[in-house]
Amino acid sequence: MSLSVVVPCYRSARILPALVERLNDVLPGITPDHEVILVVDSTDNTWDAARQLAARHGHVQAIRMARNYGQHNALIAGIRAASFDRIVTMDDDLQHPPEELPKLVDALTDDLDVVYAVSEQEEHGAVRNITSWGAKSLVMGGAMGIPNADVLGALRIFRTFLRAGFDQVSGPHVSVDIVLSWTTTRVGSTTVHMDQRIEGRSGFTFRSLLKHAVNMILGYSTKPLRLVTYLGFLIGVCGLALTTRLIYLYFSGDTTVAGFTTIASLVTVFSSAQLIGIGVLGEYLGRVHAHGMGRPTYVIREHVNGAPLLRELTGTPRS
Repeated sequence: MSLSVVVPCYRSARILPALVERLNDVLPGITPDHEVILVVDSTDNTWDAARQLAARHGHVQAIRMARNYGQHNALIAGIRAASFDRIVTMDDDLQHPPEELPKLVDALTDDLDVVYAVSEQEEHGAVRNITSWGAKSLVMGGAMGIPNADVLGALRIFRTFLRAGFDQVSGPHVSVDIVLSWTTTRVGSTTVHMDQRIEGRSGFTFRSLLKHAVNMILGYSTKPLRLVTYLGFLIGVCGLALTTRLIYLYFSGDTTVAGFTTIASLVTVFSSAQLIGIGVLGEYLGRVHAHGMGRPTYVIREHVNGAPLLRELTGTPRS
């Protein structure tokens, strides 16, 4: 058994040395064949720290993105650079203790392909926890139809052969969890201890989580289009019922119906429904247009202790 640990790094220059030191203490006890891949997705001095660590430790790779592409884009780059048969992804802020990795590795039994780590207790604030629950249960589970969506998290382990499902992934909006759900249904979870963030604050806000949820729904599901169809059908039924009532009142001689109010209400409702439908269609067309322009998932600027430069620049996976 061999292990690659992929860590997306964002404004974590002061934390990375401690993270790598703790990984160096833990990983040899799991397997002698291991590597740590630091994918730097920020433009501050985090790259200097990652490069120094890669120069000091032969099993550490440092990948520098050309700009900030986002956590999941950075993960895709790191996953494609991995060499070994199992891949662990974890955050850079030490909320995911390296000492818990043996539990995660042991949980990946022969009948499973992916295992997510579930915290013994939530390590974030109430607002973040509620937002995260909504993104998992309502978006990933409900809208996306992903089984076991409630266990999804950034600390995960999966078999490297699943990386084949990433080969066709392109464009700026990607999700590791959704792509993994396309490749296997053998998903499990294990409970681990997670710590509080020791420095700085998370870059994930309510706004960013909401944006990520919208990107996932529009990028990987057609359910919003179906919802617009249902909305149009519902409004049509309401309109038919209202028309039937107006005809009945007309023939019954009741002329107290305020015609202007009725017409204004109908125009408002139908206009709103049309604008919603046009807006949803516009979002999908915009994504098709963006994909057609060839906007990259990521571009690698530098790679220390990694694959040949040509492979890095083209963003192709290792063989």
